[in-house]
Order: sequence, then structure tokens, then C-alpha cells
Amino acid sequence: MRYKLLGKSGLRVSEICLGTMTFGEDWGWGASKDESQKIFDTFVEAGGNFIDTANGYTDGSSEKIVGELIAPDRERFVVATKYSFPLRMNDHKSDPNASGNHRKNLIQSLEGSLKRLNTDYIDLFWVHAWDFTTPVEEVMRSLDDVVRQGKVLYIGISDTPAWIIAQANTIAQYQGWTQFVALQVEYSLIQRTPERELLPLAKAFDLAVTPWSPLGGGVLTGKYNKPLQPGEEPGRLANSGLGSISERNLAIAEVVSQVAAEIDCTPSQVALAWLHAQSGVIIPIIGARKLSQFQDNLAAIDVTLSPEYLQRLNEVSQIELGFPHDFLQNDTIRDRLFGGTFSVIDNHHS
Repeated sequence: MRYKLLGKSGLRVSEICLGTMTFGEDWGWGASKDESQKIFDTFVEAGGNFIDTANGYTDGSSEKIVGELIAPDRERFVVATKYSFPLRMNDHKSDPNASGNHRKNLIQSLEGSLKRLNTDYIDLFWVHAWDFTTPVEEVMRSLDDVVRQGKVLYIGISDTPAWIIAQANTIAQYQGWTQFVALQVEYSLIQRTPERELLPLAKAFDLAVTPWSPLGGGVLTGKYNKPLQPGEEPGRLANSGLGSISERNLAIAEVVSQVAAEIDCTPSQVALAWLHAQSGVIIPIIGARKLSQFQDNLAAIDVTLSPEYLQRLNEVSQIELGFPHDFLQNDTIRDRLFGGTFSVIDNHHS
């Protein structure tokens, strides 16, 4: 296991982050406490120290299990948790302040997480999703307050438009408040739209990127490309995870499986190795319900894809960047911008 600096901070985190949304059986499909222990032990034995959870994962059970697992050696681990969503899915129906980005929910959520994790501080505290109602100044000042109190060491942001993140970090910089050092987004071979704005933002502000759903809700494992088994419902292809299974996604998964067969590894390992090969600080979040699944995914750190394989994967999954990117890369526009001298300028910013 190698380690990366968490964005512009000096914090050292493992190149794989253990995702624990599957820890706990409250939602009817997660890992038992014993299986969670095995997954955790395997991660630690491999050198992993970066653990991701959230207040609402398995209705709080995930944090409780993580708290028990890290207790014997708390200082060794970089523990990340989140606020924004309610602890339980029905909480928001009776209490409008049980969710959102505002100061009240931030404080309530943080205090609850500290109790469930049985710790005095959170290493990395994420804004889980942007609510479009709380002023950005309120969010950043509130986060800065809990950092100054010593309850949080670093802050990150997830599932938020790039322009808001840029605004937030710029305001924080000039106010002397704590800035975001990490960005969590859905990113995989079948979800490359973050390459339009969010990944360039991460490079510009030196944010570490922790992709969630790096296997595209299971699509990139290739299981949906296999023929239906006797008695299996055709409806299994209707959807997976949070997104629908399209012909495009299945075509990408097919190429992933082909590459895996050619280099003698699994499709999951190829999909994760592709993420590792992308520029910037990319730290995939890997979660699993079974130890065998996690062991297979963890082995991706030993897989290196050749330029030829990376090109095949990029070609089958590429997206259009759209306006203004395509417009600004147009040869005619570029020629006018640089007065015909673009080809003789060495641009160290690119």
C-alpha cells in the first residue's frame, strides 16, 4: 500500500479508502459485524488507514461499528464521516432541521457522530451534499468553528457543483477560515462527467478526489453482461445502484472484461486500476458486503494498465466535454486567442 497527501494538506492517507456504507444490516443488505471486522482487518493488514463513513449509513450502525473497530488504535486511522442527510430516512418528515447544510444540523450531526464513533475528533468531516438553501458563508464559518474547537481536523465536500466549491474555498481563503482539502464525487468509467468541471476544479484548488461507486454500481464487474440464469428475471437489467444500465454502460463493461481476460485479472481490478491511472490525487472508496469481494478489489493496487489498454478504455467510455470546453479547444478559436503562436508556446500550466 502506498500513501498520498490529502490534497493541499500534509495528511498521509492510504491510496485506497475503505468505504463502510455496507457495515451493518439495518438496511437489509449490509455486512454483519463479524464480516465487517474481517474486511477491516484485511484492509489494515494491507496498510490501509483511511476509512469513510457517514452519520446516516445503515441508520448509524456503520459509525458504531467503525468506532468499535478503530478503538484499540484510534490515532492510527484517518476517519472521515459526513453530515447533511438525516440520521434516519424518515427523520426529515417530522423535523425540517434534521437535515441540510445549516449550522444547527452541522452541530447536531457532528455531536452524534462523535458519540457513535466513540472518539473526541473527526479527522475529515464532509459536507455530504449541497442543499442550495444555506449560505456558503454559513457553511464555511460553521466548519471553521468546529475545526478551531478541535472536534474536526480537516474538511471536505461531496456531491456539490464546482462553482459552489470554488466560491466556498475562495471565501475561506480570504477570510482566514479552514478550506476544503478533498472532494468526493461519483466517478468511474461509466460516470466521467466530473471531468468537465469537478476534476479540473480539484486540480486548480489541490483537492484530493475520492470517487464513490468506482465500479458503477456493479456494472463494471461485468455481471450484467452475463446471460440470464434459469429462472432469473429479465428485470435485473432495469437498474443498478443509483443509475440505470444502458447499452453504453454494458459496452464499456464488455471492454473492461476483455481487458481483464487479456491481463489475467478481474474486471473490478481493471476498473479500479483505470481510476488509479488518472491524473491528480485519486483515492477510490472501496466497500463490500463480503470479504471475498473486498479482497478482489483491494488487489487492484497491484494492477498497472499499459498505455494501450488505457487508450481502449478511454475510447469506449469517453464523453463530450461540451461548451465552453469544446469551443475553446477549437483550432480557429485557439488560433485567434494566441495570434497563431499557440504551437510555439511552452505552457507549464497545462
